[in-house]
Amino acid sequence: MMLTKQKSYAGDGSYPTSYYAASRNIIRTPVRLQGRVEADVCVVGAGYSGMSTAIHLAEKGYKVVVIEGAQVGWGASGRNGGQVVNGLNASLATIQRRYGEDAARFIGGLVQEGGKIIRRLVSQYQIECDLKPGNIYAAYTPAHMKELEAKQALWRKYGMDDHQLLDRDALAKLVKSDAYCGGMLDTTGGHMHPLNLVLGEARAFESIGGTIYEQSPVTRVDHEAARPTVYTEGGEVSARIVVLCGNAYLGDAVPKLVSRVMPVSTQMITTAPLGEELAHSLIPSDMCVEDVRYILDYFRLSADKRMIFGGGTVYGGTDPADVVAKLKPNLEKVFPALKGVKIDYAWSGNFALSFTRVPQMGRIGSNTYFAHGYSGHGVTGSHLFGRTLAEAIDGDTTRYDVFEKLPWYPFPGGRMFRAQYSTIGSWWYQFKDAAGL
Repeated sequence: MMLTKQKSYAGDGSYPTSYYAASRNIIRTPVRLQGRVEADVCVVGAGYSGMSTAIHLAEKGYKVVVIEGAQVGWGASGRNGGQVVNGLNASLATIQRRYGEDAARFIGGLVQEGGKIIRRLVSQYQIECDLKPGNIYAAYTPAHMKELEAKQALWRKYGMDDHQLLDRDALAKLVKSDAYCGGMLDTTGGHMHPLNLVLGEARAFESIGGTIYEQSPVTRVDHEAARPTVYTEGGEVSARIVVLCGNAYLGDAVPKLVSRVMPVSTQMITTAPLGEELAHSLIPSDMCVEDVRYILDYFRLSADKRMIFGGGTVYGGTDPADVVAKLKPNLEKVFPALKGVKIDYAWSGNFALSFTRVPQMGRIGSNTYFAHGYSGHGVTGSHLFGRTLAEAIDGDTTRYDVFEKLPWYPFPGGRMFRAQYSTIGSWWYQFKDAAGL
């Protein structure tokens, strides 16, 4: 079966204007695919999922080719909040209730693995991405604190005792904001420069024999053949295995996957450099922070002491008219000292949301795998799924089989009305947040 994509999702493939693109420490010269190439495995997408899959396979000796329609890390991997947050969007309590104790125990045993993979890659391949430890969940209300208490207890049940509850005074020593009544510290979380991480992973992959073709949008995929083939305008890759890691930016290239996820836009702003003294007075711990509301804010300090602040949700993946106007009031609410601060960068990016908020992996045809739907928790989840896919391709399907069997559901309303349905549903949770419920 031939699956057709009509045009590039990324224009000429240039990075969107962002702080990350402006401060990246590796400048690549993209090589486009020309002619026919043979490989053991062809990975579509050079974000975290694709690079994790590719590195883990190359380390096992496979000949791996990665095809990217824009540039390495062009999508969510290169413009996210840079927060290493353990877990999935769906909580362990939700997974336990929905899928049973065995599934919860399985997932509880590996939700910290993605962060470990990141730290291993950064150390082994000497990736310079300003990786720092610690992430904080901030609570606005007593109801939020009860949620954090329940989360701590549940994670302990599954053998993870890395969360420390914080009352108002304890939180204030780490984050100087009067907006919060308390929070929780995860010592195994962290934050980093996300684009420099994926660019470093690309360099690591190439150092062990891998090949990356950029600015080579996929035009069609023949996934029914014994050796599936990925076609671009300039060439084709024939491989024993194809892995689709386009996530929110796969578009219509694979119609069978369209109903599984929905692109959702989130926004970010970055201030001018604040200086060491002001920056330290705001986040003395230099950890990353996210609140626990349904539509949350998340923020951290960059290496050059800017405040990077994100939030907002637009279902369907469209960009708001004015990102600064949308986010700056929230920034000033959390940190009144930043009222009037100059904003140097503002941008949007899409992540792929699954209806269950649980990421998905599976196969279409016998030799074409996919992974997507991290639902806003893709930094760690994508690295875990990349390793799991590599294990399955190498013959160990133990963990892959569990994820493949987790049920998924299409969004109510179909493709035409799914964004409206999700927006209406979110209003209830926003009401609960506003009411302190």
